[in-house]
Amino acid sequence: MVNLLPIKRALISVYDKSNLIDLVKVLNKFGVEIFSSGGTFEFLKKDFSSIKPLSEISGISSLLDGRVKTLHPLVHASILAKKDSEKHLLELKEAGVEPFDLVVVNFYPFEKVIEKENIAEAEVIEFIDIGGPTLIRSAAKNYESVVAVSSIEQYDALVKQIKEYNGMTTIDFRRMLAAEAFQRIAEYDIAISNYFNKEVKLNIALPIEKILRYGENPHQSARIHGNFLKTFKPIHGKELSYNNILDIVSATELVFEFDKDACAIIKHNSPCGVAIGNSIVEAFQKALKCDPVSAFGGIVAFNRSLDKQIAEKLNEIFLEVVIAPNFEDDAFEILKKKKDRRLILVSEEFKFKKSFFNLYEIRSIPEGLLLQTKDNIVINRNELEFVTHQRPNENELEDLIFAFTVAKYVRSNAIVFAKDGMTIGIGGGQTSRIDSVRIAIMKANEFNHNLENSVVASDGFFPFADSVELAFKSGAKSFIQPGGSIRDSEVIKFANDNNLKMVLTKIRHFKH
Repeated sequence: MVNLLPIKRALISVYDKSNLIDLVKVLNKFGVEIFSSGGTFEFLKKDFSSIKPLSEISGISSLLDGRVKTLHPLVHASILAKKDSEKHLLELKEAGVEPFDLVVVNFYPFEKVIEKENIAEAEVIEFIDIGGPTLIRSAAKNYESVVAVSSIEQYDALVKQIKEYNGMTTIDFRRMLAAEAFQRIAEYDIAISNYFNKEVKLNIALPIEKILRYGENPHQSARIHGNFLKTFKPIHGKELSYNNILDIVSATELVFEFDKDACAIIKHNSPCGVAIGNSIVEAFQKALKCDPVSAFGGIVAFNRSLDKQIAEKLNEIFLEVVIAPNFEDDAFEILKKKKDRRLILVSEEFKFKKSFFNLYEIRSIPEGLLLQTKDNIVINRNELEFVTHQRPNENELEDLIFAFTVAKYVRSNAIVFAKDGMTIGIGGGQTSRIDSVRIAIMKANEFNHNLENSVVASDGFFPFADSVELAFKSGAKSFIQPGGSIRDSEVIKFANDNNLKMVLTKIRHFKH
């Protein structure tokens, strides 16, 4: 087994040419002979006259409109030859070729292409990379003799290795890159398989991104698979916990539901205060006011950049995590004074991405997985059904839609009282809906919120009029619910008899 392997000869064939020039400059300094093909060759030869076309080995530049460029026996023989095998080296010599020591490849962006709207399958098929995965598979198989670089993110590690070992790489480094290469191939092939087998099979291949200290409880182990920390980037504070991550996702998804400045405070994966306002400070103050006791030690998320003013307000209470799409410099300096509090920079792109995990939810069940599409539906006010004689005015309608959006993130049976763009009472996770109403009223009374003329949202239909009656006696005047109960007529009659306003969404937001 070759431990330290000199890099004398490299094959580079990449779709994404980011940072490639810098890598080639380093390889040139160490006298590496570089071959490339197609667009990579055309790109590199403008800056490096020493770059050689792969056609010197294969005898062809490309075939079939570029579908075939690197698929050639001599190319793969040069990659697969074992350097400690005299027989392999003799065969290469007789064929008139020399072995490669480094293969640098990244694939056609199939995963990104299928996220596009209304893309034709013929175009999708052309983004199925054949040569790239085949090259990197050959290099990874022969990691004892070849360095297999399968992503741009590995360039820095390669350069560090080359500089540290004077143009050579270690066997441990090559084996690590081989493992990452096979993982990348698996992910790529699974994306293709899932595209063609949407309703037949589910394949998942996700690398371990991080080992967590423990899971939901200290005796449970936990880890993150995928690329979560690229979208939710920790920029300060203690390591994230399993429970932090669940709360971070709920809080962030909730605030990004709103176009106005929004704040959500989450505790144990359920909202304890949510508000919209004319500024981030106003939204936070309203959200905190809902239930300041539960907010202690909570997770707070915003859908706007944080400035000095909001940072000073946040520092007045104990919060586990603060999430925002941007932290202005002075805000960051203030917030990081609390050394243990986690600050998370969230990419605004996450809510627009059509990746698998933005479209589906998965839960484990004995001997399998339970999969459903995510509850990404947004209420369209034009599709609401006004079923009572009294209709909500514009302000009430805004509050109704706001409350129903919040109810989507509360454990069923969910009840949300709201007024003036803020929650004033939240109840959920109960086995009967009227108990959730009682809890929401209790919470509102505890913090002296006036329920008079408030609105109430229910994530599911009211099975009886009793929940509406109880909320009405506490001051609520407008209600929003999916409808669909066999007693809808009784519930609507009660509302009409008491001059209440009720709107049906015909959409349920259960969260079990």
